[in-house]
Order: sequence, then structure tokens, then C-alpha cells
Amino acid sequence: MAGLLQALVAVSEKAAEVARRCRAEEPLFRLLVAEKTGPERNRRFLQDFKTLADVLIQEVIKHDLGTQFPELREHIHGEESNEFRDVEGGTVTVRVCATPEDTAALLLSVLGPEQTRAAELLAEAVHREVTLGDTELAGIDPGVAPGDLGIWIDPIDSTNEFIGGREDVAAIDGIAPGGLRSALVLVGAFDRHSGVPVLGVINEPFFQRDPQTHRWQGRFHWGVAHGDTRLCSLSPPAAHACPPRVVLSRAEGAAVRGALGSLGGGPPHFAAGAGYKLLCVALGLADAFVLSQATTFAWDSCAPHAILRALGGGVVALAAALRAGGTGDPPELVYHRPHPGEAGGERWANRDGLVAFVHRQHLRAVLDALGDLPGL
Repeated sequence: MAGLLQALVAVSEKAAEVARRCRAEEPLFRLLVAEKTGPERNRRFLQDFKTLADVLIQEVIKHDLGTQFPELREHIHGEESNEFRDVEGGTVTVRVCATPEDTAALLLSVLGPEQTRAAELLAEAVHREVTLGDTELAGIDPGVAPGDLGIWIDPIDSTNEFIGGREDVAAIDGIAPGGLRSALVLVGAFDRHSGVPVLGVINEPFFQRDPQTHRWQGRFHWGVAHGDTRLCSLSPPAAHACPPRVVLSRAEGAAVRGALGSLGGGPPHFAAGAGYKLLCVALGLADAFVLSQATTFAWDSCAPHAILRALGGGVVALAAALRAGGTGDPPELVYHRPHPGEAGGERWANRDGLVAFVHRQHLRAVLDALGDLPGL
């Protein structure tokens, strides 16, 4: 498992570099979108795009983890199909080839022959070796075998913000309302038998610009929560007294906004990207992330959920927790059971919404505030 943790961090770093390179090639980037249709489409958006970066990053992670841990190969799941429309309207199956030259040639069939240099840069990023400076990772062994795990990948969470590319969005109380800061790479591992998330990596490819080179720099966070083991690259945020500070989606309904606003923890913050809002809770920038709608999926929440568990918190299913009232511990999200009768990504929707937290008094305050709202 220590080797797997290192591998997850390494692939997240490689994925972040692919994302940065795609953003650096602005004329190319405009060509990298293909509209999702049918069961792949996220119902929340009028237009929902996948990018070549999404697909390529997902396939890099699958390739690298499957090569290093063959027992995982059939249990690595992601948001995206690896089929992409080529320049002539046909379909190309994007994958990592044996050599950088072969990968570049495949990418050229998507990008077109005039984009040779861009394909080469992407292929170089895909095939490069990653050296981690975090020596602590090598000594971590929480005692679970890779063969017992499954993986959920969100190659670029908050794809719309990644496409929009806004770089000058000012943070409010440390929380960026949108822009590139909210585009993350999420890689989480869950126990295939229980569905409980046990390991997570969140990578921020666009954390800050280097003041000398003006190039984007990233950072990553990891957490392990298995059995009695709780290890994390982050320190648990301080337990602020209630009422909690809450971060929400802008699509959240007025009733939920009003109920949470009346808690007295200040007006809710709003941010893009489920992964980013979950990260804000892990960092202590917010005490809870509340979502009443079924617009997040297993790939959005698995990795951050593992980190929150490592910090002593979790992510509960909102509607199920409200149905249970105050009896027992609210049910947390699990990641191994698709919804029967659904197609595409909807099989893995977090149907009951969610509440993410580190400290249980903040979870209880949120549930008490929402307990009497109709329709939840």
C-alpha cells in the first residue's frame, strides 16, 4: 500500500503537468472540446464538455497504475469515455502507447497534422518519469492490499472552469469563487467490499504562478483512512465553535441557502467544482460543504472523502441523514454500488446530496438547520 500511495501521488503530478501544458497552448486548447451527449451528459449544465486533457489524463492514470499494480487494472474507474472525435469526424480511442513517438502520433489523429509540436509536448508529459520530493510517503503502510481496492479518477474536476481559464479571480476569505484555482485532479481509492474510501490525493495544478517564470505551480494533498490508521499531509483544521461557515454551489436552492444563512456563521461562500469545495473544508476555509442536489458523482467525492476521513471528518448522504433524524451516525457515502436502472454516469450519482465536514458539531448544526425543509 505504501507503493500505491506513492504511485497515486506520482500520477496526480503527471496529470497536473498535462493539464498545465494544455492550458499553455491556448490556440490548441480551443480545439480540445467535444460536447457530451446522451447518458454521459451532466444534467446540471446546458453544455457539458469533455476535453482531450480530461481523456488523456484519465488514460495516463489508468496506464501507470495498471502497469505498476496489475491487480488494480480492471478496477480503475473514471468520468470520461476514452473515445474522442478526430479532425475528420471519426472516433479515436485515446490511450498511452509504448513510446512517446507512438503516443504523439495517436494524438495527431485527434489534433490534426498541423499540431505536431503540441502533440509532442503532451506525449512528453505523458511519458515523463515523476520524482517526488515527499520522503514521508515511502514509509506509510496502512495495511490494505491493492487487490482489495478500486480507484475513482476525476481527471480535471471543474472542467468548465478549466476551459474558461480565468486567472484573476480574487479569493474571498481564502476561497476562490471560480477560475483555474478550482480545477483539480482527484484520485481516490476505496475498499471494493465495503465501498469506504481509504486513500485520496487532491492535486491543485494551478495553485499559484512562479513570480520569476510566470508559469503555474501546483501542490498536492493526500490522506489515508483505513482501520485505525489516520494519516494526512494536512493538519486537522481548528474546531471553530458553531455556527459553521458553509460553502455552497451557486445552483443551490433558495430554501437551503436561507436555512444555512440563518445559522449565524456569516453568509455562505460560493465556489465552483465539487472537489474544490470539499478541499475548502479539508483546509479549514469552510466548516461544511452542503449540496442538496444529485449533481456530484463518485469520481468527484471519493478522493476528498478519504482525506476528510483521515482528518477525522467525513461526507454523509444529506437526504438519508435527514431521514434518519438524530439516531446513530449519519450514513456516509460509499463508492462500490452503482444505482440499478440508470445509464452512464448517473449510475454513480450521489443521489442524496451530501454534507462534508471535519468536526461533527458542524455536521449536526447543518442537519438541524435543514431538518424541517420540505423536499429534502
